[in-house]
Amino acid sequence: MNIDKIRNFCIIAHIDHGKSTLADRMLELTGTVEKREMKSQLLDSMELEREKGITIKLTPAHMHYKGYTLNLIDTPGHVDFSYEVSRSLQAVEGAILVVDATQGIQAQTLANVYLALEQDLKIIPVINKIDLPASDVPRVSAEIVNLLGCDESEIIKVSAKTGENVDQVLDAIIERVPAPKHADSNELKALIFDSYFDDYRGVVLYVRIFEGSLPKNANIRMMATGSNDIALEVGVLNPKMSPRDELTTGEIGYIVTNLKATREAKVGDTVTLAKAPAATALPGYKNVRPFVYAGFFPVSNDQYKDLKEALEKLSLSDSALQYEPENSPVLGFGLRIGFLGLLHMDIIRERLEREFKLDLIVTNPSTDYHVLLTDGEELDIRTASDLPDVSRIAEIREPWAKGEIITPKEYIGAILELIVSKRGVQKNISYIDTRALIDFEAPMANLLTDFYDQLKSATSGYASFNYELGGYHAEDLVRIDFLVAGERIDALSVMAHRSEADGIGRTVTKKLKEVIPRQNFEVALQAAIGARIISRETIGAYRKDVTVKIHTGDRDRKAKLMEKQKRGKARLKRFGKVDIPSDAFTVMLKRD
Repeated sequence: MNIDKIRNFCIIAHIDHGKSTLADRMLELTGTVEKREMKSQLLDSMELEREKGITIKLTPAHMHYKGYTLNLIDTPGHVDFSYEVSRSLQAVEGAILVVDATQGIQAQTLANVYLALEQDLKIIPVINKIDLPASDVPRVSAEIVNLLGCDESEIIKVSAKTGENVDQVLDAIIERVPAPKHADSNELKALIFDSYFDDYRGVVLYVRIFEGSLPKNANIRMMATGSNDIALEVGVLNPKMSPRDELTTGEIGYIVTNLKATREAKVGDTVTLAKAPAATALPGYKNVRPFVYAGFFPVSNDQYKDLKEALEKLSLSDSALQYEPENSPVLGFGLRIGFLGLLHMDIIRERLEREFKLDLIVTNPSTDYHVLLTDGEELDIRTASDLPDVSRIAEIREPWAKGEIITPKEYIGAILELIVSKRGVQKNISYIDTRALIDFEAPMANLLTDFYDQLKSATSGYASFNYELGGYHAEDLVRIDFLVAGERIDALSVMAHRSEADGIGRTVTKKLKEVIPRQNFEVALQAAIGARIISRETIGAYRKDVTVKIHTGDRDRKAKLMEKQKRGKARLKRFGKVDIPSDAFTVMLKRD
């Protein structure tokens, strides 16, 4: 294939700005997919993607148009998958930046533009949804010019829904996006930008060939993980698999391997030939570490084995998913799972419940903490109950996030107030036309629970939010334990800053009082830091009228029965067990 006739590009945008719909129109216009096979969001194959209207797994597509080969990668828009997006951007030479004509530039749009500029890509700005009555093309055009420093004539105005001007986008790709560079050597270097597990064929890799060529049945090696395997089949996606004899420099395609899990061929790794390996790997590979952790427990302990098997199957396709066994005296056996963010957690939970028919209790999400002990040892703890004795701790470091919020100017005051309430620090405010961009830093733990909901409430839904992990800061952190009827419940323990501990203790005990049912004896709900109780609520006992069987008005007989009941309640209080409902373990998610 003539390398000068190849154009590799991806589509980047904020969630719900129409990139998957634009991809549909391109597949239609280029005749890649026949009309009878066409359906909306064709590249979003998962039921969950269609329902939520978001792209979770990126998908490549191979198209032919006016004598050129166009390779498209439809990328996810959410911050949780930014590493996969950065690898896809490395696999291409150009990016189509889609901006909604009704909403303008959003936080994730900015984040993806920065990633594209880092990779030195040619950016083609596109304004979508110009057919809507609420569209404001002049304002959005001014925002794009301000952001990219381009000429207004370079911006293409389209309606992906109706197909208006989509042909101009395809022409712009051919004219503006550079062809792949010619290889310096014949050593095979292919970048893995995505992988998934097929139940019948094993691990399938999506790759971009930077140097050399990859024939079918070649022995291959993953340079970062050191795994060796065979390329059982190679080919391109249009968008179904189309086998070829070989993939050559500049092409984007797939490799069917014999591997049993995606951990052996991770995103960002370099594929080379086992017999003639490349001297150096392609740059940019990193081991993705989760930073949000939550306990997943089956409602019935009989389902623990099913939960473990289900997670093993999901982790075959998702190399970022990490889990370890966890045992709680109240909830029984479960798994502590690490995620890339809250959306990632939400998707895994829904897939476990839908695809594997599991009933789950999910504990409050937390982040990891670095604990330095007095003897110099460092621990990485993922749950508050793992914190060692206070006398052994020299310092605790918590992760901080760097965040960006884009909002209409009138909401700046409310947002700054919200950031301060989360112990955040506002770093900078800049203006994009009628809106403001607020840069801030805040503890990751405070952004995990209900920050996004509070932001949407404070700005009537107009603000958008993007974040990335910053560094770890040493803070005055404490573990808050929650006691139900004098018994400490490990699954409810949380880490918090000392200044916020009292407020969290009071809020959570009040919430627990609402969700834990009344018993035949009085139940004390307490929040404690070590041995110090910081808040208490009491669930009153059911009162049974034991005097109803007395038909006389004798006060002594009534007092005798009441005293007997009192002694019974005291005995129950000592030996009685409180059944804690699953709602109690998610009270931190919605504190308000």
